[in-house]
Amino acid sequence: MANSLALDGQKHYKIGIEHIPVSRKRVGRGMILLAALILVVVFLIQILYKTETITVGFDTWRPVLYAYLLWAVTLAIGQVLIRGELGKRSLFLLPALLFTISLVIFPTFFGLYIAFTDWNLSSFEGRQFNGLDNFRELLQDSYYWNALKNTVYYIATVAVEFLMAFALALLLNAQIRARKFFRIAFLMPFMLSPVAISWMIGKSLMEYRFGPAATFARFLGWDTPAFFSTPWLARISIEVMDGWMFIPFMMILLLAGLQAIPKDILEAAKIDGANARQSLFKIVLPLMIPVSITVIILRIIFKLKLADIVINVTAGGPGGATDTVTSYIYRVYRERSNVGYGTMLAEIYLILIIIFMLTLLSLVNRWRKKHQLA
Repeated sequence: MANSLALDGQKHYKIGIEHIPVSRKRVGRGMILLAALILVVVFLIQILYKTETITVGFDTWRPVLYAYLLWAVTLAIGQVLIRGELGKRSLFLLPALLFTISLVIFPTFFGLYIAFTDWNLSSFEGRQFNGLDNFRELLQDSYYWNALKNTVYYIATVAVEFLMAFALALLLNAQIRARKFFRIAFLMPFMLSPVAISWMIGKSLMEYRFGPAATFARFLGWDTPAFFSTPWLARISIEVMDGWMFIPFMMILLLAGLQAIPKDILEAAKIDGANARQSLFKIVLPLMIPVSITVIILRIIFKLKLADIVINVTAGGPGGATDTVTSYIYRVYRERSNVGYGTMLAEIYLILIIIFMLTLLSLVNRWRKKHQLA
């Protein structure tokens, strides 16, 4: 009763619909349209000038930056003029939007422009527009397609990593001794950087002459334990190092999902006579599907950008057998100094990633809806 009286005595404020004059809205829309038109015109002039389509343009891209800043400021002012109080609220979202445009969208389109140029840093001629030459070279680049095939192989191993991570999560979720210690110990590889793992394992433990792993392999009867000498063995070795680092990441997410399962459900199943195997397959696994899907998708994203270990341990060898698309693009930039062709490789890879991820997410959503309806 006391609470209700206190609430009745309080003043309640309600924001009504603000009346904004039509002339003010027109001014706001006109400002935004004019600033956007200036940005588009300046950008097109610069693109046409850099591709030598026209002879009048700017020496640098600085005018495009100025036009973008003008558009950003005008957009903020225009929102206030058009929407009033709601426009002021939207100003809190504008920094994130402008940040995304300036550091994600614009570099992507600028990279697309560079992809159609012949730009070698070791050449004195500078950047020159060459049309589809880089794309034609890509279609005939066997190393790129081999790197793409290797990337598919590394993505396929996510299934094995997931099974291992799930088994470890089940183990650490059980009532075992020193459970907290094992959680920290298993998570330690993920705390290391890929460069550290590359040198600690790839360059030291797996060194074919004096490394402990090679010495142990000789003890078992392997005469020449070179872990990176043959293509298939080198790929497996890279996968072992990458999996050793990221399986703990998958494990900790799955462990969090297991601990979120209500204990009452498992206890009720046990009272009804379900054994451990039945509880696992009939209760735990179905409840873990959303977490498992998230873990697998995140791990696939990490696999798509796998490069550090490959670059530091094998540099793509032997003969490009361990190259991923990311590591190969890096080597094109670093070893060939070919910015134009490397950017074309990156842009095509970005398109393939977008298609792959959209297809994967669409299949996952269809599968979940089908089983929910069932």
